[in-house]
Amino acid sequence: MIYNGIDFDTYLKNYPDENGYFGKYGGSYISDDLKAAMDEITEAYFTICKSRKFISELRRIRKEFQGRPTPISYLERLSGKIGNVQLYVKREDLNHTGAHKLNHCMGEVLLAKYMGKKKVIAETGAGQHGVAMATAAAYFGLECDIYMGSVDIKKQAPNVARMKILGANVVEVTHGLATLKEAVDAAFEAYAKDYKNSMYCIGSVVGPHPFPMMVRDFQSIVGIEAREQFVGMTGELPDAIVACVGGGSNAAGFFSGFLNDPVEIYGVEPLGRGTKLGDHAASLQYGTEGVMHGFNSIMLKDENGEPAPVYSVASGLDYPSSGPEHAFLHELGRVKYDVIGDDDTIDAFFELSRTEGIIPAIESAHAVAYAIKLAKEMGKGSILINLSGRGDKDMDYIIEQYGIR
Repeated sequence: MIYNGIDFDTYLKNYPDENGYFGKYGGSYISDDLKAAMDEITEAYFTICKSRKFISELRRIRKEFQGRPTPISYLERLSGKIGNVQLYVKREDLNHTGAHKLNHCMGEVLLAKYMGKKKVIAETGAGQHGVAMATAAAYFGLECDIYMGSVDIKKQAPNVARMKILGANVVEVTHGLATLKEAVDAAFEAYAKDYKNSMYCIGSVVGPHPFPMMVRDFQSIVGIEAREQFVGMTGELPDAIVACVGGGSNAAGFFSGFLNDPVEIYGVEPLGRGTKLGDHAASLQYGTEGVMHGFNSIMLKDENGEPAPVYSVASGLDYPSSGPEHAFLHELGRVKYDVIGDDDTIDAFFELSRTEGIIPAIESAHAVAYAIKLAKEMGKGSILINLSGRGDKDMDYIIEQYGIR
């Protein structure tokens, strides 16, 4: 399929280009020391990760350790409540550790092991990337440092406990807003001091090249499985697919399986409390072009042109930018990016839980909320939602802030 001059039949091979750009977005805006480290990772990825041995081992891990493929579930009761549109969910909540994050973490840590690294460094917001990274490090026998903002540590206590039980060193980040951006800042600083012995395993399709590409490629298993499974279940493609977007790893992997198909694709950003700067984290909707954390994309800026304060009820979505590939797909118009607020998200959290017996992560509930809204507008057809994670990590916070509805 050719869309706005881009041949999506060969898209995944051509984007990013050799310098890590998706159009004008992406690249590698880092110090010379870190450039050498990123070049080492890039070279290793294009050699080791294309080897039969690496691919065979990763496939075995996915099947025997992660429990892949994860299924698709038909939401019969919720679909019936809404109308004639049939809703389905890709169950990444059933992936080991409870979210999609382990898909790229196992790949990144396996790569680190092949490179002879002794330690992995990572950041986390909602804690799912941290748990997945701690799990992968334990599996391969590597040391693990996880940087996490103090605000998120309080919101995500169950995941903090899981990381520590798995043997990870959780480093509390207290400066700034003490959320995901600051955790990324601190992790980069630590990596710059010890890149010869360690590997920074970025938790989304952000950061300098090769991470937006590499994380997407590891996450593409979600889209590959989902497409095959949906056609197998229904005999046709979904009319629309929906995923939440913060940095955008779950969405990038999910979308990749359908970019070359006549399917409407929707990325859902967090509108939070409203459109005022500081009340949301909808960078693609309200941001402008800018560089942060080593890559060029669309970001929310303050009056000085620096990354603006952001907010979301979901810790995994409160990031002031989005992956460069999302910025590119947004510019092309191939993916439609929209927003959903906290109130609708929490309503969807309880609706899916009560109607279908599936407690979603608050991040994933953004996609569920938007799909419900979209279904009412469509009137007929089918929607496949990427349920990127389960809500165990969020229950204490939900009860404290919203009670039991």
